[in-house]
Amino acid sequence: MTSFKYKSDFSLDDPGRTQEHRATIQSKVFLNKLYREWYETFVLEKSHLPTGPVIEIGSGGGFLKKLIPDIITSDILPLPSNDMTFSALEMPFPDSSVSGIFMVDTFHHLPDARLFLSEVNRVLKKSGKLIMIEPANSLWGRFIFQRFHHEPFDPDGTWQIPGDGPLSQANGCLLWIVFERDKRHFTSEFPGLEVEMIQYHTPLRYLLSGGVSFKQFVPDGAFNLFRAVDRILAALSKQTCMFMTLKIIKTKEG
Repeated sequence: MTSFKYKSDFSLDDPGRTQEHRATIQSKVFLNKLYREWYETFVLEKSHLPTGPVIEIGSGGGFLKKLIPDIITSDILPLPSNDMTFSALEMPFPDSSVSGIFMVDTFHHLPDARLFLSEVNRVLKKSGKLIMIEPANSLWGRFIFQRFHHEPFDPDGTWQIPGDGPLSQANGCLLWIVFERDKRHFTSEFPGLEVEMIQYHTPLRYLLSGGVSFKQFVPDGAFNLFRAVDRILAALSKQTCMFMTLKIIKTKEG
């Protein structure tokens, strides 16, 4: 698989690498369609949120703003596409002022999940939501991410990730760790944040697209075929899936 990998002159923590990812997502039709499908979750959910600003954290190389023009894009890296640049562990918003926070492949880079959730609890309005799409710790997901992905994927990890690089520090299992393995701890520490939904999905298409690091393995025209295959596999078992979507709603103040 390494012979199909793109080469980059930028480190993972360099904004230039994120700009390369943006160009890749825009140019690869198969991958672009998959992102649009993921983004549809956010588009549909936004209409049901309370009034107020909606924030995308870790906008990176994505294009959610094309589908939700009034979303506030943000990243910890200084990118030209940012509306704001800040750390997710210290958000520049007043208490109970934000109606929604959307994230794709960002949570597993946060150095302190507990501090992040405290900030989410602080800034979200009642009935506001945090929605995240992240790698899944399924049998298939774990097999792929531990063998063919550059980021660590450790089911035995903690809520904190060591390191000082905003993108090079990671644990792809972090969402599963916090909200499934340690569900009782999350519920106890954050009684005002309720898990509304966890859905496992996308067994094959991200892998077949090559993501942002590898060349595509199937023709663009095969997208609909593999979308049907993905749905069948996901319906058979969540253990076939590579990704998961989590929706959290703030149910009470404090």
